[in-house]
Amino acid sequence: MSIRLGYQIPNFSYGTPVRELFPTVVAQVREAEAAGFDTAFVMDHFYQLPGIGEPDEPMLEAYSTLSALAMATTDIALSALVTGNTYRNPAMLAKTVTTLDVVSGGRAVLGIGAGWFELEHRQLGYEFGTFSDRFDRLGEALEIIVPMLRGERPTVEGTWYRTENAINEPRIRDTLPVLLGGGGERKTFGYAARYADHLNVICNASELPRKLDALAARCEEVGRDRSTLETSFLAFVMLDEDGERARQLQREFLLSRGIDLDTLDADARAAATDRQFVGTPDDVAEQIQRRVLDRGVDGVVINLVANGHQPGIVELAGRTLGPLVSG
Repeated sequence: MSIRLGYQIPNFSYGTPVRELFPTVVAQVREAEAAGFDTAFVMDHFYQLPGIGEPDEPMLEAYSTLSALAMATTDIALSALVTGNTYRNPAMLAKTVTTLDVVSGGRAVLGIGAGWFELEHRQLGYEFGTFSDRFDRLGEALEIIVPMLRGERPTVEGTWYRTENAINEPRIRDTLPVLLGGGGERKTFGYAARYADHLNVICNASELPRKLDALAARCEEVGRDRSTLETSFLAFVMLDEDGERARQLQREFLLSRGIDLDTLDADARAAATDRQFVGTPDDVAEQIQRRVLDRGVDGVVINLVANGHQPGIVELAGRTLGPLVSG
């Protein structure tokens, strides 16, 4: 599996009637496929996230959406970034992502993480538990899911889950890629070293050197060659041929979240924009190269939170970033 250039859809708030919402999603993913993105991602949430919008803004269920996108595309890989482990029984999740793989002709990736959005859990009735609980549950779930994706029949008597000779058929290939997403240097990175093909590092760009050092240590602890675990970084990109327009999109987006860049000192401004890459195509390419790829990360997953739904912007991003990660 190689994820060098991924496109994530972080919101479904397009100012359109609901009937036009999914066609707008399809248009973005088809544009991403044509522009050279290798993987398309949707979030696995039921409410919009606080860093992006309000809880009652539109949010589609991830695997229904991905299965529909499988029928609207031909080559691009499909994944959640990332599946919340707490929302599904692990054997059911193995079946769900394997079905997506069959439906898409072998294009599914299991992206998975521990889960973190407490409001969803509380209001929808999912058990949230402590931080340690969620990571213990993730580890136990991986003991079930990963063997099932390989056609094995695991029997697990765990604290959180149990299976007995669990069968997962049909499958279209011998295994299915596993991506872990998160920034936890001990638990998440440790699980990635043991189970994953790919780690999507969720952190501020300035933290990447420390995160990659921690990942190398986790790989060494389990005797894994670090070079066999591919990495990517999730970047918020505000891109426009007009750089001032891109910077205005950034200001408007941050203002919608209660952050006024014009009132911040240099340190606070840097902290507020540490995951953002903003400007003309040349500006964004330079920032991605210097702040992400030159740090040793293999690839980049971007979202275009402000304007990705506008025709042509995804294509512009692919044309801009493709050359940085091709080979």
